[in-house]
Amino acid sequence: MADLFVEAAERVAAGADHHVEARALVAQMMPDEKLGCLDGDTPFWPGIVDMTGAGYREHAWPAARVERLGIPGIAFSDGPRGCVVGSATAFPVSMARGATFDPELEERVGDAIGAELAARGATYTGAVCMNLLRHPAWGRAQETYGEDPHHVGELAAAFTRGLQRHVLACMKHFALNSMENARFTVDVTVGERALHEVYLPHFKRVADEGVASVMSAYNSVNGEWCGENRTLLITILREEWGWDGFVTSDFIFGLRDPAKSVGAGLNIEMPFRQLRATALPGALDDGSVAEADVDARVAETVATLLRFWPVIEGPPPDVGVVASVAHRRLAREVAQRSIVLLRNDGQLLPVDPASLRRVAVVGSLATVANLGDGGSSDVHPTEVVTPLDGLRAGLGGVEVVHTDGDLSVVDGADLVVVVVGLTKADEGEYLDGTAAAALAPLFPPADDPVVGRGAELPEFTRHPSPAPAEERMAPGGDRRTLRLHPEDENLIAAVAARNPNTVVVVMGGSAVVMPWVEAVPATLLVWYPGMEGGHALADVLTGRAEPGGRLPFAIPSDESHLVPFDPDGTRVTYGLFHGQWLLDQHEREPVFPFGFGLGYTDFEVIEARVEAVGPDWLVEATVANVGPRAGSTVVQVYAGLPASHYERPRRRLVGFARVELVPGEERTVALRCSLDGLRVREAGGWVTEPGHYHLDVGLQANDPDRVELSVDI
Repeated sequence: MADLFVEAAERVAAGADHHVEARALVAQMMPDEKLGCLDGDTPFWPGIVDMTGAGYREHAWPAARVERLGIPGIAFSDGPRGCVVGSATAFPVSMARGATFDPELEERVGDAIGAELAARGATYTGAVCMNLLRHPAWGRAQETYGEDPHHVGELAAAFTRGLQRHVLACMKHFALNSMENARFTVDVTVGERALHEVYLPHFKRVADEGVASVMSAYNSVNGEWCGENRTLLITILREEWGWDGFVTSDFIFGLRDPAKSVGAGLNIEMPFRQLRATALPGALDDGSVAEADVDARVAETVATLLRFWPVIEGPPPDVGVVASVAHRRLAREVAQRSIVLLRNDGQLLPVDPASLRRVAVVGSLATVANLGDGGSSDVHPTEVVTPLDGLRAGLGGVEVVHTDGDLSVVDGADLVVVVVGLTKADEGEYLDGTAAAALAPLFPPADDPVVGRGAELPEFTRHPSPAPAEERMAPGGDRRTLRLHPEDENLIAAVAARNPNTVVVVMGGSAVVMPWVEAVPATLLVWYPGMEGGHALADVLTGRAEPGGRLPFAIPSDESHLVPFDPDGTRVTYGLFHGQWLLDQHEREPVFPFGFGLGYTDFEVIEARVEAVGPDWLVEATVANVGPRAGSTVVQVYAGLPASHYERPRRRLVGFARVELVPGEERTVALRCSLDGLRVREAGGWVTEPGHYHLDVGLQANDPDRVELSVDI
């Protein structure tokens, strides 16, 4: 019997229908085996003790295994910025990678993280975090790619392609999950247009890419908890989009009504045997759960496993791939390409190390291994190159001095680097103790014979983390302000007043409002730059690498120009406008627009043209490097319908491409731009509004030097 799944998988590989084969396997299951596929394989009480100790970072979490039939189930581990099990390569956070505007690079990151996950025993990962950045104060902003649906979708699709060479990927959190402190309690009200035109297109893009799984969100949408929201999980995902995969809940608090969740389309409650394990046997007996729904949910999971059997059954990479030289080199490259140069007055950067005698590095964050959130996405490399480490290594014989407080060291320095910003204490995943206590009724009885304290843990292959348990969590949560800490702003002002050759390096996971930015000649946004971030910073400051990043969001002059954001709100309405779109709507100029970033050379879009190619537009843009150095830029295409009968963004991003050129070189870049993002959702369907559409081809949103095109539909 244990060979039945393998035999079915071989038939699927030879062309058999995976749904037919899955239903045949489900028909051979015993009732308890079916119910066992609807939740995690780990009993709740032993599991929660293990997870809140070291277990989350020491092993993958199994679910849906049926040993009698050979069904392998899944082994979950997280991974937005690296494998969280054991030690691993810590890449720059997803927002940093969004700033690269480089799907090919992100696919390589996905391949690397997927390989490390597989080497650590995982077959399934929740690494594809892709909720839209509605407001930069969101605590987990660093885990997504930006504020624009098209941009987020392209990066997340590339990441999925890379991951799924090695493991099954899960996109999350579905849907409208962009508040952290109130994530267990908030209800998001959203209309049909905003839901489908703004907050779901990027999810559909990744669904179309073939992602294996979806994780539902903690919050509710239009009054229904996401883990039991039939509109999201069946009507949209399966019936409208035709998506073929399985849905897991977010961990522990991901559903409230176990019986309802089965009929609503949730396949697996994660990560424990919890609500469903204690409630579903009785629910089947009294008819509140239909056996046909149980069979359907199990068959959807098994069908996905059959389809991905070549990935699951392949030999895992050797453990030597974890934090390998190649992966560390990739982490450094990504960090270089993600750094955004916001200001470079007087061409202070890059600096020639040969011209430097003494460099002063100021700020406590210069010596901190500042990798980002301390929650579920936390990664523990064996080594981290801090900004100070990187500058000392990259500047050779130059004297590099550091201070946290004595500013006399900046006097007479040839260059001053001020490192300021945020840490996992300021933003990140947040566990509200009060809200969690209120959800205690979701915990099963401690004396339950199946999931209680007396139950046994499965056998795990453990990979101990190099970090002590007490270092794993930090306060995190949503930010109350987009400003830096007052002491950071004061430090910037004090240093700039003493030395004109000041570079401010800002660390963090999202937008920072910078009222001080024009008082310093150079500002870099380096994000949470991963384990090689210090080397990447030195590479960029010295010009060994260019600052390749472009902003994946707009930075306003005042945060009041953005949508309202209440971290403690229990009700919120999501509309059609946020970020750059909202600034455009109110005709407010951002300090730095979406897509903005300086380099060490200059580019121009010389000319562009557009033609219809099937249902899409093909835009061909000729770009020239008119500056003194080799470098790269991001060509961006925005489109809108000024005379629209509908309220809509003035311009939406419809295409982008990174191009690298040497001085004097010109190249024509072809961008295939889908019209899908310009359609209007109405009465359950899509409307392509006829009219005279305007296209802007430039190097940032509302580029003053853009090439303007038009198309009639």
